[in-house]
Amino acid sequence: MITEAEFLKIFKTTKPIIGMLHLRPLPGSPIYDGRGLKPVIDQALEEAEKLVKGGVNALQVENFNDPSYFPDNAPPETVASLAIVGHEVHKAFPDIPMGVCLLADPIASIAVAHAIGAKFVRATIYTEASVDVSGLALRRPHEILRYRKFLDPSIKIFADVHIKHSAPLVNRPIEESAYDAAYFLADAVILSGKHTGFETPLEDVKKVRKVLPDFPILIGSGLRPENAQNLLRYASGAFVGTAFKVDGKPENTVDINRVKKLMDIIERIRRNK
Repeated sequence: MITEAEFLKIFKTTKPIIGMLHLRPLPGSPIYDGRGLKPVIDQALEEAEKLVKGGVNALQVENFNDPSYFPDNAPPETVASLAIVGHEVHKAFPDIPMGVCLLADPIASIAVAHAIGAKFVRATIYTEASVDVSGLALRRPHEILRYRKFLDPSIKIFADVHIKHSAPLVNRPIEESAYDAAYFLADAVILSGKHTGFETPLEDVKKVRKVLPDFPILIGSGLRPENAQNLLRYASGAFVGTAFKVDGKPENTVDINRVKKLMDIIERIRRNK
């Protein structure tokens, strides 16, 4: 297990906020418009600039608008597209730590992360079989860890526990699942609400913090100005997407004023820690 102190070296701050780049539909998606990657790259760069100027500590590219997602192995057109877009974002913002979430394929995410110079991946399915919106998802941490060892051991794996839009095949207490993810060499665990933008239950965070007192715990959904203080009392940081969007709707573009508002609150939390 890594410690929270080791985790924070990636972001060079406490309570890091990872701004989500929810990419436009990629080639192969059921709602891809056939216009190629230029519109995807243009929007990703525009939103990344707003997030960085607003004060986020890292960026993550994700094929959020590719419903539904492959539950195990992402197709080559998605892998290639995400790598190209991620490369362009990282080239434009080389000093900002980058992450990759290629739904729902952690091994492909590691490959893209290595190709573009990203520092971490979000593994939405890691240690447990899940009934996902796309079907039965069977991830195997031994394969993920061995692939990382082969390709790039420096890439960190941030693993979701009881990931949103799904349910574990066997219902276990969330703290037990989180402990297992940490035991099997995840570099952080992620807790979220039931769906995108839904608030992460504070009681879940407390339960996991009790069994993992010195381990990175990230909020995976629903962090907002009104709950940031309570959630970050126990959590180490957060992924934020919906709260940064116009009108707080995940399908909208990034609103820099909403980014600044939340990041001002995060700065106050850091100062008062």
